[in-house]
Amino acid sequence: MSMEAEQPAEDKSTPASKTTKSSAEKWGHAVMDLGFCVVPSLLLRAQRRLNLSPTQLAVLLQLCDFWWDKERKPFPSKETLSQRLSLSERQIQRYIAELEKEGLVQRIERRASNGGKLSNTYDLTGLVKKLQTLEPDFREAEETARAARKAVTKRGYKSSKTPATSKEAAA
Repeated sequence: MSMEAEQPAEDKSTPASKTTKSSAEKWGHAVMDLGFCVVPSLLLRAQRRLNLSPTQLAVLLQLCDFWWDKERKPFPSKETLSQRLSLSERQIQRYIAELEKEGLVQRIERRASNGGKLSNTYDLTGLVKKLQTLEPDFREAEETARAARKAVTKRGYKSSKTPATSKEAAA
């Protein structure tokens, strides 16, 4: 029996396998093996519209890195976020409070069975809703820009049905 027959066939047609392969080729397998985070590009593009400072965005990205399932909200400790971002735990608290005030994050207190405190759970539903609200504006801007680019590439094209006037020829 050959080695090829023993190994399961990888489905090259699925978008996830193509994306994973492409990412591994771009970043390297060792880097990708340590994990990756799925974040919509709109979060990065809408940073200004969401009134996010670079540090607030970094905190949100860290929270997103812990959020894999829609129903299982992330719950990293302030200590973990603090270490990852080189900020104090108090600074992390302040930034999360700011994000909460903007309606992007909701802190949910967690308690152990003995009543002791655990790390908070962070609900990012507000962020998701704000991005969904902004999406039509960004889509329209993208389509307008695409049409403008397309018009620029066709600007030199003259239809053979209508002869160019002297003004058009001069332009």
